[in-house]
Amino acid sequence: MLMMASMACFTVNDALIKATGGVVPLFQLLVLRGVLATLLIAFLAGSRGAFRVRASRRDWALIILRSVSEVGAAYFFVTALLNMPLANITAILQVLPLTVTLGSALIFREAIGWRRMTAILIGFCGMLLIVRPGPEGFTQWSLYALIAVLCVTARDLSTRRISPQVPSLLVTFSASLTVLIAAGLASLSIEWAPITPSLGGLIAASSFFIVGGYFFSVQVMRAGDVSFIAPFRYTGLIWALLLGWVVFGEWPGLMTLLGAGIIVATGLFTLYRERALMRG
Repeated sequence: MLMMASMACFTVNDALIKATGGVVPLFQLLVLRGVLATLLIAFLAGSRGAFRVRASRRDWALIILRSVSEVGAAYFFVTALLNMPLANITAILQVLPLTVTLGSALIFREAIGWRRMTAILIGFCGMLLIVRPGPEGFTQWSLYALIAVLCVTARDLSTRRISPQVPSLLVTFSASLTVLIAAGLASLSIEWAPITPSLGGLIAASSFFIVGGYFFSVQVMRAGDVSFIAPFRYTGLIWALLLGWVVFGEWPGLMTLLGAGIIVATGLFTLYRERALMRG
């Protein structure tokens, strides 16, 4: 339930950002959302004593790497989100369990058998069905979504190496603050747009839901077995399909649905194999 709540919050946040329609410049949007989200996260972290924990230099280096990756992910993901159907970009993000598994094997030399490698290759084929490389199907925004996947993969891989003693809320606060600072510096070179009450409401609501996503994801990592709860991450695709259809009148084509189904199936198999090896 916690993982599904996290995915619901993240997807509703995405829908709210998309609903702004690109009227607000990207960096201004990230600043306004970042201010509210960072303040809320700071309150949660302070109330739980996260700021009193001393992290090692190695952990701080990993936290910085994770935060920089979060900046790249925020820029490329939100840019793609404002220019792509919600379900399409969410479907592309479902390849993350596969890219993290592959990245762990390549960077950390973690063992990966032929079954999981085959599942990863099939999953990437499913991703190609969604982005459809070629003069007609592939767009600049598909490339942005793929770069966002790489950034999130780097973020998750660095998170795996942070010591368990470092509070998750401290890591989350560092990432949120870094995105806010980067967006704030970038926004100095643009002309800010006026914020109407409706736009302000969308941005405020998105800040609330993204903090909810962070909070529930922190709670689930503390309370559950990662290999068991990871498959529930795919419920985000269901929310994206529903919100895309109801709010934006979008429904992905057959090839996108087929690609998403392949990615989810191979991701579930990869997680199943990981859990079986842990038991063995």
